[in-house]
Amino acid sequence: MKTLERLLAEKLLKISAIKLQPDLPFTWASGWNSPIYTDNRKTLSYPDVRSFIKVEMCRLVMESFEAPDAIAGVATGAIAMGALVADTMGLPYVYVRSTPKDHGLENLIEGNLKPGQKVVVIEDLVSTGGSSLKAVEAIRNAGCEVVGMAAIFTYGFPVAIKRFKDAGVELVTLSNYNAMLEAALETEYIRNEDVETLKEWRKDPANWTPDR
Repeated sequence: MKTLERLLAEKLLKISAIKLQPDLPFTWASGWNSPIYTDNRKTLSYPDVRSFIKVEMCRLVMESFEAPDAIAGVATGAIAMGALVADTMGLPYVYVRSTPKDHGLENLIEGNLKPGQKVVVIEDLVSTGGSSLKAVEAIRNAGCEVVGMAAIFTYGFPVAIKRFKDAGVELVTLSNYNAMLEAALETEYIRNEDVETLKEWRKDPANWTPDR
């Protein structure tokens, strides 16, 4: 029987929410060369995948964390999924901007959080952890307790693992890089010789250069 991690990884690969190109790497906005590109917003266009993630995310939150008072999504990738999770669980919902709005009330958090509330943060993708933990900081600054974060997918970068540990935030995910590699190999999305390249990239993504 396939694990949840493997099953979801297959679904993400099938709809091209995750793309692998070891021989023709992508360039991320950070300037990093990368053999992988992830865009989990694509899941919203596939009702069966969207529903699968929503149900499993709710289960993950309920099993991993003490009953939260509210759900927060991280803009922009997790706004929709966060709302779906909050609606299914019958909880208040907010989302956290990457930067304050430049007009009106200049909100960083959209919605209404009450000081003292226990909040679970929903994220679509965890890479280095920087933007995810900025959202945590904003919620804490609003006087609330972040009881944890649940994400669709993580690359499992060492820098992210350290950042979450240092910030005192428990991160749980539906799928991960290792499960995705296993799924990609089994479905012949990649070749055996590609696996080592993909593993090497994750060790030091900022300095990785593809073999030409």
